[in-house]
Amino acid sequence: MKNFALIGAAGYIAPRHLKAIKETGNQLIAAVDPYDGVGIMDSYFPNADFFVEFERFDRHIEKLKRANTPLDFVSVCSPNYLHDSHIRFGLRSGADVICEKPIVLNPWNIDALQEIEEESKNKIYTILQLRHHPSIIALKKKVEEGGPDKIYDIDLTYLTSRGHWYYTSWKGDISKSGGIATNIGVHFYDMLSWVFGPVQSNTVHVHTHDRAAGYLEFKQARVRWFLSINYDTIPQAIKDKGMRTYRSITMDGEEIEFSGGFTDLHTLSYESILKGEGYGIGDTRQAIDIVHNIRNTKAVGLVGDYHPLCKLEQAKHPFDRD
Repeated sequence: MKNFALIGAAGYIAPRHLKAIKETGNQLIAAVDPYDGVGIMDSYFPNADFFVEFERFDRHIEKLKRANTPLDFVSVCSPNYLHDSHIRFGLRSGADVICEKPIVLNPWNIDALQEIEEESKNKIYTILQLRHHPSIIALKKKVEEGGPDKIYDIDLTYLTSRGHWYYTSWKGDISKSGGIATNIGVHFYDMLSWVFGPVQSNTVHVHTHDRAAGYLEFKQARVRWFLSINYDTIPQAIKDKGMRTYRSITMDGEEIEFSGGFTDLHTLSYESILKGEGYGIGDTRQAIDIVHNIRNTKAVGLVGDYHPLCKLEQAKHPFDRD
């Protein structure tokens, strides 16, 4: 049984980590979050120590270390811009680290962390859950069997509604979240990289407060992508079902079914990590390069091969006042 600490226990993704720690037969001994609404911990680890101040959490971890209570893993679920710092904390504490995506916001952060990882003799792992999804594994196999010279045409659409709270939170601050492409798209770019190989070109067509779209060319794929957090972009047929999320990937016009099967992917990721087979920080590099370039590239507008939803009318920022 391994001992875990969790940074960011009140976050949206934290319950999946709590579930994964529990289901892999391990224990959480300490957690921290500046927000104290963490009653979810009662369902998993009611006896774990909890802190709202990082300094007290830090002191507690140090006390455990000096009392010869081992800390094996630190799981990081904090806001994106804090990942770098919290990974460093985990390594300094003598633990391996499991960090949510995006592992960092900039490619050079990977270089610096890899140096510290080497010095520490501990490992940095990340959650690349789509690489564990049965439909994506099957897709990768299909592409491999199709031969190295075949190039596929992909349309990726991910529409996941967010309310006005989003823009007040750290997620609405591009300096903290990296923007829409980073915050909700990074795992898709990783999946595309994993299946279709090195990226060849990266064009941004639209990039506003509530949507981003562009064209990516990989060794074996031409990808038109569109991401949005605006409910109005969701097809009416999906709205009529009472749903607020729409996810679609087509390859050469054929839909790839992967709407389900997401609930256990974090547990599968943890199982792989605990066997020493998990994905390390180096595996994230191409996806981080892609989102960094999207964030720092001027949108060219509706020119070239763009996703059809780019034609949707642009929306005002909800905080704009006439």
